[in-house]
Amino acid sequence: MSKRLLIINSVLGFGSTGNIVLNIAREYQQNGYKVKAAYGRNFKVSKDKLPDIQKYGIRIGNNIDVYSHLIYSRLTDKHGLASKAATKKFLKWADEYDPDILWLHNIHGYYINYELLFAWIKSRPQMQVKWTLHDCWVFTGHCSHFTYVGCDKWKSGCNNCPQLDQYPKAITDNSADNYSRKKKAFTGVPNLTIVTPSNWLKEKVKQSFLSEYPVEVHYNTINTEIFKPTPSTFKQGHGIQDKKMILGVASIWNERKGLNDFIELSRLLEENTEMHGHNKIVLVGLSDSQIKDLSKKAPSILALPRTSSAKELAEIYTAADVFVNPSYEETFGLTTAEAQACGTYSIVYKDTACEEILDYNKGITVDYGPKNILVSLKNV
Repeated sequence: MSKRLLIINSVLGFGSTGNIVLNIAREYQQNGYKVKAAYGRNFKVSKDKLPDIQKYGIRIGNNIDVYSHLIYSRLTDKHGLASKAATKKFLKWADEYDPDILWLHNIHGYYINYELLFAWIKSRPQMQVKWTLHDCWVFTGHCSHFTYVGCDKWKSGCNNCPQLDQYPKAITDNSADNYSRKKKAFTGVPNLTIVTPSNWLKEKVKQSFLSEYPVEVHYNTINTEIFKPTPSTFKQGHGIQDKKMILGVASIWNERKGLNDFIELSRLLEENTEMHGHNKIVLVGLSDSQIKDLSKKAPSILALPRTSSAKELAEIYTAADVFVNPSYEETFGLTTAEAQACGTYSIVYKDTACEEILDYNKGITVDYGPKNILVSLKNV
């Protein structure tokens, strides 16, 4: 009889974690496992993924559940403590499915109740449990990242959170209670192994209340059949074939991802007499409102929306003369790995996980700040 694997993540087939989960499902099925992947949020995905999503996918709740959880979280700062009915219904199904292996990924994202989930997990000591962390939300009282603000309360107990305006946003502070409830729920699980995509995140886990668990580092992989040097007419299509193309890519852009650093970099390039007019910043993955905002703040930047086509993204990476990842908070740096696979020279910030995956024959690390990026660009 085939072993049964159950994967849980906020999304399936969408974004970096959704694609990682889909690839795990495919791999385990090929190895003879029965596989199901539970997810909470629906997003538009490319047509080629739909058959596998229908094959593996089990949705937890529905759109109304997600919106209700979001509102509850926003008002109370109790993210992950709503969705009780949806979670109970899912766990009833999971009991019947009876997995031999449970592989958790992101359990935040407004779709599941973590206390109910972990009570169920603890009731099944025979079940092997893996938990891949893609950020730091699991061991903090509120935030998913803390490097940008230099907060280390998560090491001993959160309170008076300085990041209530960051995901998962809230108008009141419940960080102290969140921290204690997460610690109670997430510790004491038999047969659990934590997986991180970098040594950087592993070190943080070992300083947290999750330190009782073994931690394995498995770097995220990319499809090198797609992400490789690819013929591209991107520069010609945008009339920038005579310029050095400086590329930035993100699924969600914000100040922590380095959006403000790119805006400042565009200003520095315009002020530099040696470099003015010879460079073009191209940003991919912006929202409509961000594109509109950049047209006023930094009109010299070519601002583009997200693309769901990996092949198109490989063409863009290949067209670029240099890829810049100015993110202050990276637990792996998938876009950097993709850019390097396409043969593009990369610049990343020190003291992030990007530093671990950088091929120093094809890139360089710099201290935080657009001025340091500018200096490096002169040598590319």
